Amino acid sequence: MEKKSTRTEKILSYLQEEYPDADTRLNFANTFELLVAVVLSAQSNDDQVNKATPQLFKMYGTPDKMAKASQEELEELIRGVGLYRNKARHLLEMASVLAEDYQGEVPANFEDLLKLPGVGRKSANVIMTVGFDKPGLGVDTHVQRVAYRLGLVSDHNPAHTEAALKEQIAPAQWGKAHHLLIAHGRQVCKARKPNCGICILNDICEQNMD
Repeated sequence: MEKKSTRTEKILSYLQEEYPDADTRLNFANTFELLVAVVLSAQSNDDQVNKATPQLFKMYGTPDKMAKASQEELEELIRGVGLYRNKARHLLEMASVLAEDYQGEVPANFEDLLKLPGVGRKSANVIMTVGFDKPGLGVDTHVQRVAYRLGLVSDHNPAHTEAALKEQIAPAQWGKAHHLLIAHGRQVCKARKPNCGICILNDICEQNMD
C-alpha cells in the first residue's frame, strides 16, 4: 500500500501542474488589511469581501483608526458580507486589542493570532502563510471537502483535518497545499456537482462520483 505522505505528495504535484498560479484572491496591501479581509471571508466569498474592503480600508486602514469607529459605521461598510453584524463587532474588538496590546502591529505568532477576536485556527493559519510567509495550513470548506474525498483525512472535523494534513505535508509546503486544494475545490471538486470526468486526480480519488 502506498505510503500516505507519498500519495499526498503525488496529489499535490498534480494539482501544482493544474493550478500553477493558485494563491489568495483577497485584495490587501499589508498584514492588517489581510487580517481584516480574512476575518470577513469566514462564511462568505472573496468577491464579496473584495467589494467591501476598498472603502473600509480607505476610512479605517489601521488598527488605531478602526478602533475609533462605531460598530454601526463598520456594519454599513461591510453590509454585503455574510454575518456582517458579528464581523463588525469582531473587527472593532480586534482593532482595539491590536492598538492597545500590540502597538498597532499584527502579531506574527500563531498563538497570539488566536487570541484576537474573530480569529480562529483557519484564519490564523492563512495569516501566518500569506502575511508572514511562515508555515500555515488553513482548513476551509474547500480544503475539508477535497481532502476527505481524496482520502487524505478520515472525517469532517477541521481540527483533525489540519493535523492530518500537516503530518503528511512538509511545513514549507503547507501554504501552497492550502491554495491548491482550494483551487481544485472551486473549479472541479465542487460541493454539489463535482466534475469528476475532467479531474486530473480521477484515477487516484477514493470517492470518484461519476
